[in-house]
Amino acid sequence: MAKKPKKQQQSGGTPATVALKAAGVEFTVHAYDHDPAHPSYGEEAAEATGVSPDRVFKTLVAEVDGNLTVAVVPVAGSLDLKALAAAVGGKRAAMADPALAERTTGYVRGGISPLGQRKRLPTVLDDSAQAHATICVSAGRRGLEVELSPTDLARLTDAVLAPVGRT
Repeated sequence: MAKKPKKQQQSGGTPATVALKAAGVEFTVHAYDHDPAHPSYGEEAAEATGVSPDRVFKTLVAEVDGNLTVAVVPVAGSLDLKALAAAVGGKRAAMADPALAERTTGYVRGGISPLGQRKRLPTVLDDSAQAHATICVSAGRRGLEVELSPTDLARLTDAVLAPVGRT
């Protein structure tokens, strides 16, 4: 049974929310009690916040031709690694080692945000995000999502928009 999400307007504390405040971007934070036993961080976020899974996006770190790259795709689907490589002009992509992704971004798995990363990585946002006025992404820790416009997310991360998610 999903717990009722706690809604807070522009509360902060993570590098992601600090970056959003500094940029003057309108956003809403959705906090919920993370269940470590849940099999999917993204699905848990959608269930706990009551936001449709096609509007909740997961942040995945992959290696494209040896370079770390961030993919932001709907939790309802999966990442198309071949499409990700093509979107950034690469040939081959594979999921990054989780420990390397954590060290590089400064976030823990299940809480990696595309915003406020320790080292800014090339980012690709699935083009399905454009169909929504707002989407949710991790705010930088498990149990915390940030809702913002996909246009603002793409601008703040210098994201390439491309069809990298599959259903």
